[in-house]
Amino acid sequence: MAENNKKTTGPIAWMAGNSVASNLLMIILLVGGLLMAFNIKQEVFPEFSNDTVTVSVSYHGASPEEVEQGIVLAVEEAVIGLDGVKEVTSSAAEGSGSVTVEALEGYDLQQLAQDIKSEVDRITSFPEEAEDPSVKSSTRKRQVLTLMVYGDENPLILRKLAEQLREELISDNGITQVDLSEVSGLQVSIEVPQDKLRAYNLTLTDVAKTLNAASVELPGGGIKTESGEVLVRFKERKDYAREFARIPVVIGDDGTQVLLEDIADVKEDFQSDDNLTSYNGKPAVRLNVYRVGTQTPITVSDAVHAKLETFNKSLPSSVHVDVRNDSSDVFRQRMDLLLKNGFMGLALVFIFLALFLEPRLAFWVSMGIPISFLGAMLILSPAGASVNMISMFAFIISLGIVVDDAIVVGENVYTMRQQGMSWHKAAYEGAKRIAMPVTFSVLTNIVAFMPLFFLPGVMGKFFKIIPLVVCSVFAVSLIESLFVLPAHLAHGSEKKPGKIMSFILRNQQKVSKGLLVFIEKVYRPILDRAIAWKYLTVAIGIACLVISFAYIKSGRLGFTMFPKVESDYAYLTVDLPYGTAKEVTLRVQNKALRAAEIVKDENGGDELVRGVYSKIGGVGRGKSSGSHVLKVQIFLAEADVRQISTDQFVKQWRREMGPLAGAESVLFESDRGGPGSGGSLEIELSHSDVDVLENAASSLAESLGTYPKVKDIDDGYSPGKRQLDFELLPEGRSLGLTPQAVASQVRAAYYGAEVLRQQRGRNEVKVMVRLPRSERVSEYNLEEMMIRTPEGADVPLREVVKIKGGRSYTSINRRNGRRVVSVSADVSPRKETSQILASVKTDILPQLKADYPGLGFSLEGKQAEMQESADSLFSGLAMAMMCIYALLAIPFRSYFQPIIIMFCIPFGIVGAVIGHILLGYSLSLMSLFGIVALSGVVVNDSLVFIDYVNKMRRKGHCAYDAVLAAGTARFRPILLTTLTTFGGLAPMILETSRQARFLIPMAISLGFGILFATGIILLLVPSFYMIFEDIRLAIRKLFNLPIGEGPIDGPIENVPVKFCEHKDD
Repeated sequence: MAENNKKTTGPIAWMAGNSVASNLLMIILLVGGLLMAFNIKQEVFPEFSNDTVTVSVSYHGASPEEVEQGIVLAVEEAVIGLDGVKEVTSSAAEGSGSVTVEALEGYDLQQLAQDIKSEVDRITSFPEEAEDPSVKSSTRKRQVLTLMVYGDENPLILRKLAEQLREELISDNGITQVDLSEVSGLQVSIEVPQDKLRAYNLTLTDVAKTLNAASVELPGGGIKTESGEVLVRFKERKDYAREFARIPVVIGDDGTQVLLEDIADVKEDFQSDDNLTSYNGKPAVRLNVYRVGTQTPITVSDAVHAKLETFNKSLPSSVHVDVRNDSSDVFRQRMDLLLKNGFMGLALVFIFLALFLEPRLAFWVSMGIPISFLGAMLILSPAGASVNMISMFAFIISLGIVVDDAIVVGENVYTMRQQGMSWHKAAYEGAKRIAMPVTFSVLTNIVAFMPLFFLPGVMGKFFKIIPLVVCSVFAVSLIESLFVLPAHLAHGSEKKPGKIMSFILRNQQKVSKGLLVFIEKVYRPILDRAIAWKYLTVAIGIACLVISFAYIKSGRLGFTMFPKVESDYAYLTVDLPYGTAKEVTLRVQNKALRAAEIVKDENGGDELVRGVYSKIGGVGRGKSSGSHVLKVQIFLAEADVRQISTDQFVKQWRREMGPLAGAESVLFESDRGGPGSGGSLEIELSHSDVDVLENAASSLAESLGTYPKVKDIDDGYSPGKRQLDFELLPEGRSLGLTPQAVASQVRAAYYGAEVLRQQRGRNEVKVMVRLPRSERVSEYNLEEMMIRTPEGADVPLREVVKIKGGRSYTSINRRNGRRVVSVSADVSPRKETSQILASVKTDILPQLKADYPGLGFSLEGKQAEMQESADSLFSGLAMAMMCIYALLAIPFRSYFQPIIIMFCIPFGIVGAVIGHILLGYSLSLMSLFGIVALSGVVVNDSLVFIDYVNKMRRKGHCAYDAVLAAGTARFRPILLTTLTTFGGLAPMILETSRQARFLIPMAISLGFGILFATGIILLLVPSFYMIFEDIRLAIRKLFNLPIGEGPIDGPIENVPVKFCEHKDD
């Protein structure tokens, strides 16, 4: 009883003796965390902005060169020197131009947007026909799902039904934002033949002015009467084609009227006839549903499905609605995966602990997992974090390591009890004696993850949640292991256990005794030999490390940005020559759909393909838009119910499709989206001479074609549409015509004269007057078009202008004031990308620069992101290693002992490489994250091991005996941390679901790495320690320092060298 009456001080002892306080702390962490977990934001991926500001200007009917000269260059000149600008990229396409400004890291994006708007507003040189510029900072919409409204109906009717569905959805309080996607704007199209214009002595501009004057809605003020004010309003607004058709355009002297419908075809139409959207072979309209604010993917999806049950009943029998791209399914699957693996990991952790310690202790140590996870929510929710697929990934990282500190504390308490201490004293003494190394080991774990906080660009924003989650979990786990766990271990029952518990304890004691026998009879002799042959032991370890790095360097293992995850979508993008008619693209679409149908029929039919979406129009691979672009998306069944993988589907689809003669670019894809999306290879070339740039791009594309595994090569250059240039002849000038007058009449005839634009519901509708399509289909029509002179006479265009043929670009891309061309390609398999890129850098690009002097190049796309992220990660790791060194030097009170542990950190890579080889995975960014986590585990166990050695040395033991004693004493906790870490991750490593493939490489690195790290800690660390002693002895002899015996309480370097009776071999 004396030991219980002995006064104890310190927070650990106080909490160990105050079970109420420790239980209240545990309840706060559990209940408070649970409440925060219910209220924390949920999303599929972390929300972030791209830190860019985009200036967009529409200049309808203008060629890319005109857009570049009239708009892009002016905007670039205005913004390129502003504070906070990192990079300026521009694109000039037919009818529009955009300039995107990327902000410097950390710069105020809203301030930059205001500065850019101010500069753009000062520009006075924009063409008169250009619309007002739009300046917008980047925003990311958080899409939840896609709805396909399709059927055998007119596209305008389908659009009306889609708009009705949109209104129905947003009437639900759980749905805020629904957009019609990839649809052309609406217009009232008015087509007037030239013979009608001449018959009534009209021009298209005259018709436009008359219609504009007849469609008016204008407030006229108010009349103040005795009973109140009466508003005066002139209301002659016209909205629909039928209303414009009844407007008089000619009124005779006798009062007779000629209505617009008498001379023109007036109809509701789309602004562009280049677009054609279909789903399952039928016209379609696509709606995207987004979540806003605190809405979750699951609640939004559930609300949409509930609304569809009612809406579908009101649809015509020929129209259907399908739900596609439902991200809530992925979210649910990832959440289920986390919970399933969490419970399985928790069970394995408990079993391993119960086998080697005791069931009661194993229970409370295992409880550290839920306490730490829920307690972390108290930090994450106020910090603005969310539950998403990346934060779930971070929790899985933590799963295997979070109980390491609790294991060390619990095992030390168990050892104290085995030595005869009471429950209470063993609890606080066991925790107190190990508190310092445990605290610093958690700090080193946190520091190991800090580099992920500073990853640059999109990658950094995407993965910043990982260190936030991991560090929060580790911090709470430290609190739990020092202030909650000892209190639960301080109270034990002396009652005789029941039959079941007695049976369990007997078997547990057998396992525990068996482990002790293994330590004494197997491990201790091996350790004795290892430190006796310390230089050979270290040499073998270094050899394994060198072989691992050599294997990585050889490219056999491969490296990809992200693990290959089976997608449920297959994509095809085809760029035909710019200006290709929609009818030609439609034939290509039919060929692609027939090829997909053949693959479908050969591999399970409807069990393979759930839907087919195709679109003619939009932006293609070459960043140009128009009817020459075809996009097809195949929605496949879930991976576990279909016969073939997505990659196999794409390969068979490509084979059935065959070559497309005349196509400028054909790209098949089986995955798309997320950080690192885009072509496997993308090399951007720049040069001041456009001809040199195009030739260099063509040469590079040809060289890439020599690699068998490089496919779908795009040289980034397209000759564009044919172009007709006009020059006013002297005959035209003699008739009083000016270039402006002729150009305006031609533009009105072909592009159209805008009557007005007004809001109709949620849509902006244009009213356009132009010639009928039949009078705009050939060059002959253009040459014979009648031009009105100032005297009122009509003359053919060919008589007043000289027409010259030429060709425009499809689009013009610029970066930081220079024209650029991007050469892109896909590599299959993706793991070969790094090796091929290395070959391109050494064999192709130097020769290309020699052939084209002044040529510049840079890596873009996935490789650029991967290189930037890897460089930042490695530089961050260097800084982290310096911090870890400092955190190790403080508890050791030594400048040299931390180096022992630092030397051991790289050896964990050996196990990670072996694991990837055995399970057939390439290295990826996820693998590197696992290796970062592994370094923390190696440091933790090594720190506790060397701390024990130092304590033995200060008690007077020689280094040899101290190392043997530390190995024997620390074998069990090191084995337990290894088994629990691997056990916690084993369900993930063995998981076969598609969702797990993204996470498995991380689990492999950490799980297999810790298995190999056990050997490092139990054999290499002791060997390094003994080598350190040899060096210390040599230094003392060199400088004639005293060599003696006896314990000293101070830095370990000051402990005199004590010789053992053992003889090193």
